[in-house]
Amino acid sequence: MTSKRESERLARLRTLDEQIADALRESLANGELKSAPSWGRPLASGDGYDDTPDALKMPFKILKNAGHVPAEVELMRTIAALQAEVDAAPAAEADTPPWRAKRQRLGELRQQLALRLEHLRRSGSL
Repeated sequence: MTSKRESERLARLRTLDEQIADALRESLANGELKSAPSWGRPLASGDGYDDTPDALKMPFKILKNAGHVPAEVELMRTIAALQAEVDAAPAAEADTPPWRAKRQRLGELRQQLALRLEHLRRSGSL
């Protein structure tokens, strides 16, 4: 028979996987899992990981862990910010040279993004 001290030590040594398995068994037993909307279906990650070419998964993971985003994502953010700025332009000023330049820049950024994405699609590499 094990002592209390020994059982406490063994409890601390349990792996995270065992703790997760116990929590899942408990949730299954009390019906909590079956009430989940995704019960019985594969989980949809929705993060694009499955759509990412295999050659890019590790580089993108490294960038993400380092707190950076791929250049294409940064370009998408820039485009969205510029589009919001153009959309908020006062109607009276919409056709002035500064706003025309912003719309032209927006078109150039969109084209640049489309070319980068097409290159990634065709080559599967950075």
